[in-house]
This record gives sequence, C-alpha cells and structure tokens, in this order.
Amino acid sequence: MASKSVQIENLQKVNLLAGLTKRDLQHIAKAGDVIKMTDGTTIVDQGQMGREAFVILSGSIGVRRNGRKIATLGEGSVVGELSLLDHGPRTATAICEGDCTLFVLDQRHFRKVLEDQPGIALKLLNTLAGYIRNLDRQYFG
Repeated sequence: MASKSVQIENLQKVNLLAGLTKRDLQHIAKAGDVIKMTDGTTIVDQGQMGREAFVILSGSIGVRRNGRKIATLGEGSVVGELSLLDHGPRTATAICEGDCTLFVLDQRHFRKVLEDQPGIALKLLNTLAGYIRNLDRQYFG
C-alpha cells in the first residue's frame, strides 16, 4: 500500500493540482483510496458518465479515443480528472497495461474537501483559467 507521502508526491505531479500546497494535497490524499487493478482492466470507458479520477501510483495505463490509442500514461499521471468537476461523459477509454496501483478520488469526497477548504477551489479555478488562456493562444494566437 502506498504511503500518504507517496500519494502526495504523485498528486504534486498532477497538472490540475499544480497550484496546491502540500497541506492542500494532504486534504485531498485523506479523501481518496488506493486500489490495485490488474492487467487489462478498463478503468474508464469513453462515453460513460464518470464520478471519479485516478492518479497512477505505479504501472501504466493506455488511453484510447474512438478506438485509437493516443497515449500511455505512467506514474503521477491522472485519468478522469474532468469527472471531479462535472458529471459528464468520459472523453476516452483507459485500460491498465500491466498491474497498476491507483489513487482514486470520487466526486463526492472531492467536493467535501472543496467545501471544507474553499481556498483549494480558488487555486483550481486559477489553474483552469491558465489552461483556457493557453488553449486560446494555441488556437487564436
């Protein structure tokens, strides 16, 4: 089982959480669970509604969109982060490539952290605004 310090180290690598302090990440680490998945297990399925995100603590996950492989994600990568913010459909399918250890955080627990620690929500909004600005620059110059 991954220690809380290992979970926090991996949470620090997640782009969505980049603006958070170690203390903020401790709140998030307490709200989630560590699970083990075996080779070939589908973590999320494109088009299905999602309610949780997964941070890879060990192993790798293949990501497919419309049946075509688009990425292989490893330690510190996240799958399903949009589902922490909304309850929309999954944008890709993610399948374990070998055995994986994952930190899973569901929307209900994540929202409780945000209610208890509203400063975290403000930091996330800042990060999301940065993403939007970068996309705007990429597409419109």
